[in-house]
Amino acid sequence: MNCGARAPEAAEADVLLFLHADTVLPPEADRIVLRALSNSLRVWGRFDVEIDGESPWLRIVARLMNWRSRATGIATGDQAIFVERSSFVALEGFAPIPLMEDIDFSRRAKRLSRPIALRERVVTSGRRWQRHGVWRTILLMWRLRLAYFFGADPRELAQRYRDPR
Repeated sequence: MNCGARAPEAAEADVLLFLHADTVLPPEADRIVLRALSNSLRVWGRFDVEIDGESPWLRIVARLMNWRSRATGIATGDQAIFVERSSFVALEGFAPIPLMEDIDFSRRAKRLSRPIALRERVVTSGRRWQRHGVWRTILLMWRLRLAYFFGADPRELAQRYRDPR
């Protein structure tokens, strides 16, 4: 993500948006983001998320993710984090860690402002949730997050994330 922010194509941009490869933005996302930032003293934010998939539990998981993010001010990469370039530079970008970089970024960005929580939704793939099971994935995510908050090495957590058995 840091490399993308330094790419020549992004060099002129006043706002950066970080999007997972399996996530789709809503129509006119660029205008939505620019309008939200221009109408606010906040310098970063994220979209609400919808998880694509067949399980009805995925709608509930997405609602809970959006609620948790609003309550805590912590955004995840699935929510398409956006930030003013000057703030991104001041924060020195994303930490060079293989997992939880979005959580780390959110914690640091909250020192500058609370995030803008856009109600428009990005749609992210539910493939992982369906493959490993919704409840097993929820438990895995919470175990990883809890371990991170207690100081676990993000490299070890990334290994556990890739192979959840």
